[in-house]
Amino acid sequence: MSLNQIERAQGLRVRSTQDLAGGLFMMFLALVALLYSWDLSSGTLRQLGPGMLPKAFAVICGVLGVMLALGSLRYQGEALSGWSWKGIIFVLGGACLFALTIRGFSIGPIEVPALGLLVSGPLLILYSGLAADDLNKKQLVIFAIAMSAACIALFKYALSLPIPLAPWLLGI
Repeated sequence: MSLNQIERAQGLRVRSTQDLAGGLFMMFLALVALLYSWDLSSGTLRQLGPGMLPKAFAVICGVLGVMLALGSLRYQGEALSGWSWKGIIFVLGGACLFALTIRGFSIGPIEVPALGLLVSGPLLILYSGLAADDLNKKQLVIFAIAMSAACIALFKYALSLPIPLAPWLLGI
């Protein structure tokens, strides 16, 4: 029996559960994006409406999800494995930490002052960097300083966005 005959005899079966799960998730994400952008006007190609980009990205995401799911039936791949909870906790936690500290917040008796981009930027990078398995603290600190300087130069000065830099120190 040739390999093609063996494949035909086995029929359609999932050969890469990881690709199938990724494809199904992308299709679900596309469906949610289409539902939320349904009421937005798409406009025309000459004058784009506010719904054109979300709908286009949703369609592209859905098509890629279908291609990935169909590819999981044809090509051998990895089995679905567990998630790295360390990465999820530190990366999402870093984003939440940045959002809470850049402008400050108060919830009942808890009050955090606005720290600005000067402190929140490096804090985000240092906290999110803890998710790496091959953590090098010296490189992480250098990267945090360089990225924060680049973000300050880009967002505060080049784009003139109203992002607080260091309200606790400079008042800006």
